[in-house]
Amino acid sequence: MNKTVLVVDDSDFVVQMIRFTLEQEGYTTLAGIDGQDALKHFDGQHIDLVITDLNMPKLDGLGLIHSIRLQAAYQHIPIVLFDSHSNSDTDYLKRSGANALLSKDMMNETLVSTVKQMIG
Repeated sequence: MNKTVLVVDDSDFVVQMIRFTLEQEGYTTLAGIDGQDALKHFDGQHIDLVITDLNMPKLDGLGLIHSIRLQAAYQHIPIVLFDSHSNSDTDYLKRSGANALLSKDMMNETLVSTVKQMIG
């Protein structure tokens, strides 16, 4: 069974780029255009990993992570938070509820290895 990754970003280009990269590696992908839209996927379906942007309209990445962590079925799901700014601050990571932080600038080099490290 393929692992399923939910990709959330308000940029369609970014979503399509990440989905293409992960699907080439054999992952199944779902997409959300912002945090609010992404929540529709948390309806009991199996999701192995969430990759979300920080800055989005309606519900940002931190709000999405908080909403996911409140749901018993999904509270332990691995979440990767990415942003335009590189931030490797471990305190920020703990406060965000994410399991990993990635910079959009480094996404191409680290995306696949991060996903494989987190869910295989």
